[in-house]
Amino acid sequence: MKKQLMIAMTAATCTAAAHAQSSVTLYGAIDGGLLYQSTSAASFSPAAKNQGAIWRYKDAGIYSSIWGMQGVEDIGGGYKVNFKLQGVFDSGTGKLGLSDTAGVPGFFNQIASVGVSGPFGSITAGRQIVPMIYAMAETDVRASQYFGSILGAWLGLNTAAGWPGTSTNGPIGALYDSNALVYRSPAFRGVTAELEYAPGGVAGQLQGNTRESAVLKYSGYGLRLAAVYYNGHDTNPGANSVPTGLNNNRYWYFGALYTIHDFSISGSYSNGSNPAHRNMVDLDLYSLGLGYRFTPAFRITSGAYYITDKNHSTNNSLEVAAGAEYSLSKQTLVYAQVGWVNNHGDMTQTITYGQPVAPGNGTTAVMMGMRHNF
Repeated sequence: MKKQLMIAMTAATCTAAAHAQSSVTLYGAIDGGLLYQSTSAASFSPAAKNQGAIWRYKDAGIYSSIWGMQGVEDIGGGYKVNFKLQGVFDSGTGKLGLSDTAGVPGFFNQIASVGVSGPFGSITAGRQIVPMIYAMAETDVRASQYFGSILGAWLGLNTAAGWPGTSTNGPIGALYDSNALVYRSPAFRGVTAELEYAPGGVAGQLQGNTRESAVLKYSGYGLRLAAVYYNGHDTNPGANSVPTGLNNNRYWYFGALYTIHDFSISGSYSNGSNPAHRNMVDLDLYSLGLGYRFTPAFRITSGAYYITDKNHSTNNSLEVAAGAEYSLSKQTLVYAQVGWVNNHGDMTQTITYGQPVAPGNGTTAVMMGMRHNF
């Protein structure tokens, strides 16, 4: 009897272990290089002055330098529990990236989430990179790189709407959202949907500081399509010191990317506005991208990004950028990039994130660097 009991207990233990396998992975990337820019400014302030040309070491030529950890536990039946912690750091100084509080760095300022996935799709909770950013990257030949891409142009919309660049909260759309719940559906004939809701946690005000977004994507036959809707309450920096539930942050995006053989073309239209004061913020963004992959290791990409202010016709900005990337290995690539932007009126669209230009000033930039994943 004792022998049979031991056998049964051993079998049960082995079965449980098979259904509860877990793993934790540490990972990261370091990205940096040399940047020359023909004009520069000390901040994104509308009163910032042109300080002239700048030559500097610059973090994040392709994407930000990051480090993090992620884990997954298989709980059986096709279901898994996962977590992810990820933060940005400046490879030139070692400083941490900004949080959603002005001037305050965050240890895991990009992602701090826990979730579950299964046949139904996935649900994640916590601070996250919002679904709209992935959709924009997937329909831009330049893939939302930090130098001359749809990401930089979208940040141009934010600076035009008054974003000072001192936190990760923006007046148009969002790159990260704290306290967010995100659902991602399984793919059905190439179609996926993503829904986000972030409660504001403001006592007596159910809509105070809330954000919600929806993304619909299609991928198949070399074609990618994306439609984005993002809406926020009290999320426009400096608009209200006390949350009132004011609807002041809305962003629409429609994008497409088509790849045939080694040639890619992309295009998009988006609008960012302040619904409560549309006469103050109502900006359109158009993009066009072209790319070609010569070999599995070498490709070139280019893009043009035009911003116009529907309330002030004198405010407009055109950026053109191109880059070449060569993969030395699976973990390491080198790159060279060049860009030009022509700002009019109060526009401050930049070529590369983190290096401002003065309002109404054009500039040319060149950057060469390396990105290593580990």
